[in-house]
Amino acid sequence: MGGPDGGSRAGGPLRTSSRSRLGTAAGFDLAPILLFWETTRACGLACRHCRAEAIARPLPGQLSTAEGLRLIEDLRRFAPRRPVLIFTGGDPFMREDLWELSARARAAGLPIGFAPSVTPRLTVEAARRMRAEGARTVSISLDGADALTHEGVRGVPGHFAETERAVRMLVREGLNVQVNTTVMRGNVEQLADIAALVASWGAHIWEVFFLIKVGRGTALDELTPKENEDVVHVLYEASRYGFIVRTVEAPFFRRVVAERRALADEVDPAARFGLGSLYRRLVDRLRAVLGPPGESRAQSVGTRDGKGILFVAHDGDVFPAGFLPVRLGNVREDDIVELYRRHPLLRAIRSASFSGRCGRCEFADTCGGSRSRAYATTGDPLGEDPACAHRPEAGSLPEADLGRGP
Repeated sequence: MGGPDGGSRAGGPLRTSSRSRLGTAAGFDLAPILLFWETTRACGLACRHCRAEAIARPLPGQLSTAEGLRLIEDLRRFAPRRPVLIFTGGDPFMREDLWELSARARAAGLPIGFAPSVTPRLTVEAARRMRAEGARTVSISLDGADALTHEGVRGVPGHFAETERAVRMLVREGLNVQVNTTVMRGNVEQLADIAALVASWGAHIWEVFFLIKVGRGTALDELTPKENEDVVHVLYEASRYGFIVRTVEAPFFRRVVAERRALADEVDPAARFGLGSLYRRLVDRLRAVLGPPGESRAQSVGTRDGKGILFVAHDGDVFPAGFLPVRLGNVREDDIVELYRRHPLLRAIRSASFSGRCGRCEFADTCGGSRSRAYATTGDPLGEDPACAHRPEAGSLPEADLGRGP
């Protein structure tokens, strides 16, 4: 990991840019929208793509109750907004002091959310407690449209049925439920059917994560750039079925949302954007299982790792995001507000000071590419995102030589 300036192992001196600062206008320079706190690495699951490489028991060195309460108090100093504090892990329900921490966050005026694992700890009583604490969202992972695929990722027999029960129970208890799906080679053909489950189970948000090869995820197969392009267009189509759709580590979804919203109804997206057979198969399946589409509910806020997003690890280390392992400091020693506002790496990220295609792209500020993927691929968090098919010099259409996908 990099040193405190974020640049010691990140490709040399940090660059500057005079690019338009939409982040400044939105207040991203001053405060994140979301702060993820990995309250513990402990978890009862052993998922194949886990960033945290979660374990059965807490690791030594995780923040104590007193340190967690102090972190929550420190977050009150962010302005012009206080970030939404997401209790994640591992499984946050593995912390015996979770309700004490969430109560303090509520008293401090912090919006909160939870990202629990589907285990026996996720009970009706826990759901009612989360609702009483004013949880904005509760996110549950679903990585396949059937037991074989989902449990192949999650590593627990019977987990698919337990996940359905958990989502339906949380919806029934009045919580705003988000379903998280990691898209990879092994489940991409099931995306339309996963969307159908999101709708039928009553979830409110579908958040689709594009694989970064960190943690246990290094053993899984990413999609090609052309396949990614097909998938984000499919996700736009999925957003027309009554639930919000957003992405993680695929900020190029925002480009597609802008392009699709400007497209006349009679224009064929596949022909206009040079999409492949993967798009056509999945959209045909969407229509078959969900019927005619309505208005889009795609969400495309211009955040990225380090711009509107911040991550605190179980031991207090601070990172731009959970998948970008460049250490910025530690909450035990550093002022988290000053780290976010003044760290050179975060300032470079927010000013869109990128190299390669991301630096030349007309969507550099609203998209900016995945900083985590750039780092995982090149060691430079300011490099270009290799998963994006867009070629700035070629206009909106993906370059033909990237291949057509399956």
